[in-house]
Amino acid sequence: MKRILLCCGTGVATSTVVNKKLEEELKRRGHAGQFTISQCKAAEVPSKSANFDLCVSTVNFTYKCECPIVVATGLLINRGTQQIYDDIEKALFAE
Repeated sequence: MKRILLCCGTGVATSTVVNKKLEEELKRRGHAGQFTISQCKAAEVPSKSANFDLCVSTVNFTYKCECPIVVATGLLINRGTQQIYDDIEKALFAE
C-alpha cells in the first residue's frame, strides 16, 4: 500500500480539492486499493513525511521533506494536469 501525504497551507481547503481529484485519477489509472491519502498543513511535512512514499503539495515550500515530492498546484487550476498525474504515478508505481 502506497502512502501519499497531501499538503496545502492549512491542510483543509485546497488539499481537499486535490485529494478528490487525485483519488479519482489514480483509480481511473488502475490503482484502486493500492494507495492511501492523508492531508496535512505544509508546516507539518517535516515531522510526518518520513512515514510516506510521496508528498504531493499544492504550495511551494522550503520545509524539509523526507520523501519524494510533487508540487501539484496545477491541479487546482487545471493546468498541466496530465504531467502532474504522470509524475505522481511514476513516483509511486514505477517498477
